[in-house]
Amino acid sequence: MGIETEYGLLYASTTTGEQLLDPEETAHHLFEPLLHKARSTNAFLPNGARLYLDVGAHPEYATAECDQLADLLANDRAGDALYAQMAAEAEVKLSGGRMHLFKNNLDSYGNSFGCHENYLVRRRRDFRQRIDGLIPYFVTRQIMVGAGYLHVGPEGASYRISQRADKMNDAVSAATTRSRPMVNTRDEPHGDAELYRRMHVIVGDSNMCDATAALKMGATEAVLDAVEDGLRLPNRALADPVRAIREVSADTTCGAVLKLADGTTMRAIDIQREVHDLVRAHFEANGWMGLDPLRAYVFDLWGRTLDALERGDHDSLSTEIDWIAKRKLLGRLAERLGTGLDDARVQRLDLAWHDITGAGLRHKLEASGGLKKLISDDTIAQAMGIPPQTTRAKVRGDFVALAMEHRRDYMVDWMNIRLLEDAGAHQVLLKDPFNPVSAEVEELMEIIGE
Repeated sequence: MGIETEYGLLYASTTTGEQLLDPEETAHHLFEPLLHKARSTNAFLPNGARLYLDVGAHPEYATAECDQLADLLANDRAGDALYAQMAAEAEVKLSGGRMHLFKNNLDSYGNSFGCHENYLVRRRRDFRQRIDGLIPYFVTRQIMVGAGYLHVGPEGASYRISQRADKMNDAVSAATTRSRPMVNTRDEPHGDAELYRRMHVIVGDSNMCDATAALKMGATEAVLDAVEDGLRLPNRALADPVRAIREVSADTTCGAVLKLADGTTMRAIDIQREVHDLVRAHFEANGWMGLDPLRAYVFDLWGRTLDALERGDHDSLSTEIDWIAKRKLLGRLAERLGTGLDDARVQRLDLAWHDITGAGLRHKLEASGGLKKLISDDTIAQAMGIPPQTTRAKVRGDFVALAMEHRRDYMVDWMNIRLLEDAGAHQVLLKDPFNPVSAEVEELMEIIGE
């Protein structure tokens, strides 16, 4: 599994809040140390991840490939911490303003940027059929893992569950921006193409709460595990998935009734409940539930969330589910001010919720128990420099760390390791993402250490 996160970027006055530099200039200052160190704004890091500047001046971070959910959450949080560190260093050099990085999915102009989930699955001829069968799950999943969206327009402000829902144009497609689908089918496995395909999910929101992020990735991994093990999900094909995802996002009671392709209707929460019950039963029947405490927590949170939403008991989820936690915070401020959600101060608090720098709210909320924290600060700090130890990321991360230390010329991507020398390049191809060792790469590292 892996997560790609695009961040919003702003350098603003600490007194007026006005933008002091345009996004391109701000990005230049943010990435200047990386450019000096790696001679590029696109670099693989010693922790196995990739950090780079994407189109539109969006800083982006792609986690290392992980086969353990705990490693994935730690590596993802490490990306936030690395960017926060870079922003703090840039602030010192610039002086006079504050650099903000927002882990959200919409800017003030309505432009959307993504949080993409990647899952390695077996290559099968019925890949498209299986993806189509998962669309109802992804459409309804947002009632649990949406980031919360404060929509402000001429008619006032309204709160919705998901930031990405209104930006979806298709259910399944090979496109990403021209026609933004929920699942992208571009065939880039980043591994042995005869064995694997990558399921590239681009419908999800960026999450600030560890618990919500764990639920988003962990529940989806569990669904895929069960389906690849032979579980058949009921046919709940939606008549119009794009319309359905908007309807689900707009209904904060989670009671949205969706029209199915067969002409019947079904509540979003019932579709999600059906998937949960079938997958949980499959895990229990196979004795998989006790293999991983974090996975057990995900199943517990999945079930508790559906139960609480059914009862309308949002308070019991206010420290674990992003959209509920943020809505509660914004509502409290609006009530204290005696205003509506369209008040500028409420909108600023909405942005602060997603700010991963020192100006943000997450660290304070986690310290006070307002947000459940699953990954300790020590683990995050370790993940900033050390790759996951059970996947190909270890090979790549260890190589990059040594090459950087010795200032050797190299090139890497997800599958390739190249050591560049005057006599030519030494290249190793790593086709197995599950293999954390490579004798060939160890030989290259011995050359570097000579």
